[in-house]
Amino acid sequence: MSSNRLNNDAEYYEKRFDPLYSDRKARRKRKVKVVHQAKREEHDIKHDVAEITGLEDGLQITYQPSKYESGWLLDSLSAFYEQDLISDVLSLVKGGKEASVYCCEAAPSVDVEFVAAKIYRPRMFRQLRNDKMYQEGRSLLENEGRKVKERDQRLMKAVGQKSAFGAEVSHQSWLLHEYVTLQALYNAGAAVPKPYAVGNNAILMGYVGDENIGASPLSELRLERDEAEVLFGDVMHNITLMLEHDMIHGDLSAYNILYWAGKVTLIDFPQVTNLVVNSNARFILERDITRVCEYFARQGVRSDPRQIFFDMWDKYALKRRVERTQEDLETEIESYDDER
Repeated sequence: MSSNRLNNDAEYYEKRFDPLYSDRKARRKRKVKVVHQAKREEHDIKHDVAEITGLEDGLQITYQPSKYESGWLLDSLSAFYEQDLISDVLSLVKGGKEASVYCCEAAPSVDVEFVAAKIYRPRMFRQLRNDKMYQEGRSLLENEGRKVKERDQRLMKAVGQKSAFGAEVSHQSWLLHEYVTLQALYNAGAAVPKPYAVGNNAILMGYVGDENIGASPLSELRLERDEAEVLFGDVMHNITLMLEHDMIHGDLSAYNILYWAGKVTLIDFPQVTNLVVNSNARFILERDITRVCEYFARQGVRSDPRQIFFDMWDKYALKRRVERTQEDLETEIESYDDER
C-alpha cells in the first residue's frame, strides 16, 4: 500500500471520529483540504463493514458512536462483555491523542455501578511519543503481564526490527505495563483507579465521577488555598508511595490528576519509569515534581520543588540503586557458580 494511500485514509477517517480533529483544525486556522480518496480494495471494504455492523448487530449500547468508531469499540470492549464485566457503554468521557476513556455501566457481578474503559486509539490515529526514555530498564510483557524472556529471539528480533508484528508486541507490552502498575499501586493503597481487566487494546478500571459527568483534571480547576494545601500533600504522598515501589509516574502534571469529592486520583501510567535501572530517572522525577509544584503554586501553595526532589532522591533512589548493584553482583556470582 502506498504512502499516499495511507495518508489519505488516515485523513479520511480522522475527520469522522477523532474528537480532537475539529478543535485542532480551528486553532491552526487552516483551510479544509479536499482529499482524493484512492479506490479501496474489496477486502478492505468488507473488513470495515464487518467492524461497523458488528456492534449494531451484537451489542446494543446507550452511547451512540460515530460510524467508524463502532468497529473500534466492538473490537476493544467485546472481551469485557464476554467476561460479564460491563453491560452498557454510557458516554465518552475523554478523547485523547493516544487513548479515549468511556463511562460504562458495570455488570451485576462487579462491585461498583460504573467503570471506565480506557481504549487506545487505532494506530493510524495515534500520535505516539518517543518512548525510548521511558522504556529503558523495562522488560517486554505478554500474556497477563508475564515477562518475555530474552531467549525468545522471535519476539526480540521483531521488536528490534520494528516490524508490524514487533509494533504489536511493543504496543501490548506498553498496555500491560500500565495495567500491572495500576494493580501494584492500588494494592499498595495509592490514589489510583482500581484495575478490573485488560484486553488487547483496552483497560477496564474504576470510574471517577457519576453517571452525568466524569471527574475533572486539576488543570481545569481553581482551588481554595486551604484545600489546595491538603491536596498537594496527598499528591506528594502518592509520589513517595510510587518511589517506595521503584516507580516514577513519568508524565505527572495537573492534566492527569483527577479531582472528585475533595479527593485526587492519579491516572495515565503507560510511561511509568523504573527508579532503579533507568538512567533518565533523575530527570523524569524532577520534572514530575516541578510540574506538580507549579500547578499548586498557582493555587497559593508555596513549595521548593528542587529541594523536594533532592530529599526524595536522596531518601529513595540512592539507597535502592546501591541495593540493586549488590543484587546484580550476587546474581552474577550465582550464574558463574552454576556455569562452573
